[in-house]
Amino acid sequence: MKKIILLAAVLVSAVSINAQMKPQSTEWYYPQPPKVTPATTLNQPPSDAIVLFDGKDLSKWVSTNGGEAKWNVVDGAIVIVPGTGGIATKEYFGDCQLHIEFKSPAPENYHGQNRGNSGIFLQSTYEVQVLDGDNNPTYVNGMVGSIYKQQAPAVDAYTKNGQWQVYDIYWKAPVFGTGGKLESPAMITVVLNGILIQNNYILKGDTPYIGFPKYEAHGRLPLMLQDHGTGVAFRNIWIRNL
Repeated sequence: MKKIILLAAVLVSAVSINAQMKPQSTEWYYPQPPKVTPATTLNQPPSDAIVLFDGKDLSKWVSTNGGEAKWNVVDGAIVIVPGTGGIATKEYFGDCQLHIEFKSPAPENYHGQNRGNSGIFLQSTYEVQVLDGDNNPTYVNGMVGSIYKQQAPAVDAYTKNGQWQVYDIYWKAPVFGTGGKLESPAMITVVLNGILIQNNYILKGDTPYIGFPKYEAHGRLPLMLQDHGTGVAFRNIWIRNL
């Protein structure tokens, strides 16, 4: 009975406070969000984006094997040179919004994981799979749009081989505290060709080829693109720090 009386008193008090409030009591005007100018043409970067590839050169990238990036620039796109190793940004990133487009090479006689394979590694560690998804069966947590070996995409939004595929990725980096203890896991949202395929997925750790995912403490790290032995092309790469 005492609990019921106390709850009733709290409710009466809340109603009384709300009755005395004005609309302005729950409105705020500062700080003003910074103005960002959207792109005027499709797939171009907004005004506050860092352009990582403008169709001209690889000046923002280095080879993961050391030295200059060894991939080719062809017709405004970066094309993997198989066997030269991956490429990584010179700049380091944490929470971010990433836009990147890719195109699978001709399938030839390749299939499964050997067909148009690459990967987008957030903070050099967490892979969003790049793969030819045109009539190319494979394990679903390794298909295009998957968080590699962790989470299959909600739907298959790949169009056709030889067509440009558009990724928009929203990344919340993991947070580590004293002694490298994980305080907050990584979270990712992925849109492929305008379709939501990963919705605020919370990662279990890194994305290894063999074994289970785990977290190891780190800070901001480069964005990395993988050389997996096929000539995947990339273009229109830009990123926003969040």
